[in-house]
Amino acid sequence: MPKNRNTFSSLAAHRRRATSGVVHAAWRWVQRQGAVTPERPGRLRFRAIGRGTRLAFPQGTVFGEPWIELGDHCVVAEQVTLTAGLMPDLDLGPDPILTLGNGVVLGRGSHIIADTTVTVGDDCYFGPYVYVTSTNHSYDDPEQPVGKQWPRMEPVHIGPGCWIGTNAVVLPGSRLGRNVVVAAGSIVRGEVPDHCVVAGTPARVVRRWDAEQGWQPPLRTPAPVPIPENMTPEALMALAELPESPGSA
Repeated sequence: MPKNRNTFSSLAAHRRRATSGVVHAAWRWVQRQGAVTPERPGRLRFRAIGRGTRLAFPQGTVFGEPWIELGDHCVVAEQVTLTAGLMPDLDLGPDPILTLGNGVVLGRGSHIIADTTVTVGDDCYFGPYVYVTSTNHSYDDPEQPVGKQWPRMEPVHIGPGCWIGTNAVVLPGSRLGRNVVVAAGSIVRGEVPDHCVVAGTPARVVRRWDAEQGWQPPLRTPAPVPIPENMTPEALMALAELPESPGSA
């Protein structure tokens, strides 16, 4: 009897492993087939979608695509929301409303809500769950529910080369300069100059670049050593496999 029980247990475990493998393989197939690319846009008809750009499956809420332009080589992770206009099926005029530059990366679960113009510059990287909006609720009338009052809208501009950390919020009217770092969880509003780091709620400048003195206050860690231009992937793998020299720890 114990022997039979062990046999049945082994068979059940084998079936579970086989079923799990089939489910994971099927899901990978669905992800590949459901991804949106210039060659395979599916139901989405963007105003422009650049070469090499890919929206992972499953996508988040997407509407107003005729007023959304995506540049070349953008990476849009799963469950990212991209909307133009207050609701679907509106005529928003001749110009784009939401524009992503080339090489933009949007982390999983991020939202860009463009009821009026939102522009994201080239090579911007968003961590997961970043929220960018050009619209905010108004509460002028104390007698009306806030959600029923007409919202306020202001354009948003995020300059090229910015890094927006996880769970950051960029509010209407924000204008971020070039190569700005927004710390995770920050709430950004207003003007942010080039080459600085902002953090907090509301976000404020905590570090900035000075042409003569460098970063002020100074960085606490040394700059990473860049990979030489002639370094191949095989050479990098070989370096990774080298044993550590004595005393390196």
